[in-house]
Amino acid sequence: MYNILLIGAGAREHAVARAIQRSSEKTALFYCAPQANPGIDQLSATCYITELNRHTNIIHFAVDNKINYVIVGPEAPLAAGLVDDFHQQNIPCLGPTKALAFIESSKGFARDIMREHQIDGLIQYRRFPALQLKNVKDYLDSLNGQYVVKADGLCGGKGVKIAGEQLHSVSEAMQYCAKIAGPFVIEEKCVGPEFSLISITDGDTVFHCPPIQDHKRAYENDVGPNTGGMGSYSLENHLLPFLSKTIVEKAQSINEAVVVALQKKQKQRYIGFLYGGFMLTKTGVKVMEFNARLGDPEAINLCAILKTDWVALCQLAIEKKLSTLSFTWEPLATVVKYIVPTGYPDRSVLGEINIRASWDQIYFGAVRNDNHRLMMTGSRAVAVLGKGSTVFEAEKQAEQLASCVQGPVFHRGDIGTEKLIRRYQDMVHV
Repeated sequence: MYNILLIGAGAREHAVARAIQRSSEKTALFYCAPQANPGIDQLSATCYITELNRHTNIIHFAVDNKINYVIVGPEAPLAAGLVDDFHQQNIPCLGPTKALAFIESSKGFARDIMREHQIDGLIQYRRFPALQLKNVKDYLDSLNGQYVVKADGLCGGKGVKIAGEQLHSVSEAMQYCAKIAGPFVIEEKCVGPEFSLISITDGDTVFHCPPIQDHKRAYENDVGPNTGGMGSYSLENHLLPFLSKTIVEKAQSINEAVVVALQKKQKQRYIGFLYGGFMLTKTGVKVMEFNARLGDPEAINLCAILKTDWVALCQLAIEKKLSTLSFTWEPLATVVKYIVPTGYPDRSVLGEINIRASWDQIYFGAVRNDNHRLMMTGSRAVAVLGKGSTVFEAEKQAEQLASCVQGPVFHRGDIGTEKLIRRYQDMVHV
């Protein structure tokens, strides 16, 4: 019997919980979160309601329940060193330490480590200290209007401003830099379709997941503010419409190189997921960012087609025995669509949603069960998943499920459609 503790209670963690439930291993599932997840609760999981920055309380809960290992979902607990605290109690974790998670919690650090170790995919960039604007204008001018300004720390996918979209002049860019509370990074602006490549490592062996395309913009046709992710899709051949096998292998090699470089620099073993955010440009694969965890919504796509036993995968990663495992996937396409509150991400309407479908087909995120009423709490509420022999078959299933969620909500109906996919293909061939 494995006692497994999940940290977090979003749709990503709901997908992981379902994967654990499907395991042939006997398990008891526990999770810690600021509020209960109605879907995870249906899986006979034990919830401990607590803020995720209360490390001492979480550690005590884990010790009291004889937890065998921990899976950390969100980025903030990783950045705050929750894994380090578990290690002090000899509780293994699928998730990197604070020093290793710096690959996500500092964009400047991620760029620096690529430069120091001559890792492919690096773009032109420069780091700036907090509230120090000296030389900022000169650097912006040197990029000839093709720049991106990023807050250096964690911002939930909402700390990026792009020239020509949110920033329409050097003056606006300077104003944004002045508003950022901490250090920031200015990078050259790249053009091309983006994709996610998530890998799992035990510090020695690195297994790669199929590439996925996430959609950050709030509205159809990729317009509007950035979000945590409005949906994603994967193909049955485990590529993407605009990606060749050679391009995917390039992204895989970058992730592998980063694992090696991080371990060498921080002198610690990396156990868990490394998520590379890439862009395919006219000059090749470029790195947009790294995350130290499973993506959300990408985890929903991946858990739905993973054939390898999830519990065995986690246990062997912790034991540094991933090389003994067969890592396999179903040959199916997937489409995930997030249903979000009206006004999301800036002014979410808090209201009730009704789901006219089986809960087994829904992944619960920012909702709470209030006396059998599902109330949205402001962020991405629920996700729906379609699976099929083609991406278009999967998209139809996802859209049908999305129509079963009623309330003051909206979703992106274009994710996984032929029109949007063709747009990304055209970006490569222009």
